[in-house]
Amino acid sequence: MALLAIELAVIFDRFWFLRNAMAKGRKILWLVSNRGKLRRPDLEELADMAKGLPEESLVGVALRHFNLVHHYGSARGEAFANRLDEAIFLTTPSLDKRLWVLDTIVTLAPLLGLFGTILGMFHAFSILATPDHAPSSVTGGVADALIATASGLAIAMIGLISFNAFNNAIDKTIFQLESLKVVLMNRLDGAPVVLEESAPSSANAHPIAETAAHA
Repeated sequence: MALLAIELAVIFDRFWFLRNAMAKGRKILWLVSNRGKLRRPDLEELADMAKGLPEESLVGVALRHFNLVHHYGSARGEAFANRLDEAIFLTTPSLDKRLWVLDTIVTLAPLLGLFGTILGMFHAFSILATPDHAPSSVTGGVADALIATASGLAIAMIGLISFNAFNNAIDKTIFQLESLKVVLMNRLDGAPVVLEESAPSSANAHPIAETAAHA
């Protein structure tokens, strides 16, 4: 019961955190990718939206980079990419926080259930040593002993399913962070999608330019 209580507490905590991280992170990524060149008000708005999310560190790096370019006039794109990578590396360990508890419970619960079953079987066999024992006492003791094994397996199955689901969510969150990194680099340091001096003047080029502007 103690293992089950700890397991459910970890599952609820990680489920709530990763659910918000994926949903709100996807919204931030969509907002950034559908804008053109980012300005300081845009970054400040994104910083407010990203508070408490894994994307907070990346947006903070982008805001500091924008201030650096504004004050000093230049900043290398490679340096900006390295700072974003550093932010991702520092954020990633917080995503699988306390998942080691689930991993431990998945292994420990069946072993603890088996241990309880062995103790129960000892008790059941001890009844056989008593004279004039009732058969129902032996069978009842065996049934009670097997409950421990069933409980341990059930706890392990719940933990295993949750552990794999959380790992999948973490992979998707890291992918969102990597995608946000690329989008921020394109919106701050990247060249415009269509250069004004090389943009075609024919009417057929307008849909392409309009699509690029929306991208």
